[in-house]
Amino acid sequence: MGLFKFVTDTGSKLFGGKTSDEANQEREQKIQGFVTKFELPVSNFGVKVKGEEATLMGESTDQPTREKVVLAVGNIEGIGQVNDQMTIKAAQTTPPATFYTVKSGDTLSKIAKSHYGDAQTYTQIFEANKPMLSHPDKIYPGQTLRIPNTDKIS
Repeated sequence: MGLFKFVTDTGSKLFGGKTSDEANQEREQKIQGFVTKFELPVSNFGVKVKGEEATLMGESTDQPTREKVVLAVGNIEGIGQVNDQMTIKAAQTTPPATFYTVKSGDTLSKIAKSHYGDAQTYTQIFEANKPMLSHPDKIYPGQTLRIPNTDKIS
């Protein structure tokens, strides 16, 4: 998928403020554990960290899973870029989602209204961001979300 930029001072606080090169291996282990807890179907997952950039490797079962892994890592405080080098097992049947960075005052309903034209479709966004989101009201400014594309790939 490529290189994605994220807000570095928001998100899950995994690193305790450590940013030195010596801390990169510890950061890699913490990221692996963090992604593993979501039980996403990814095989041979690996991550390399250098400064604020995390490079992801492995094989996901599908495009949405791949995007969820990218977002899980990108929404960690201290990670400003995610270099996605993962592959997908199956032929792509789902169009790539749009990534959206939450702004102050946003709600999932407001985001759904702007992307889909209907505030009631917020559940599509919530479902697309599970298990990283535990509740539709628990979003925060600077967080990046998946906004699924409603078009089908032919």
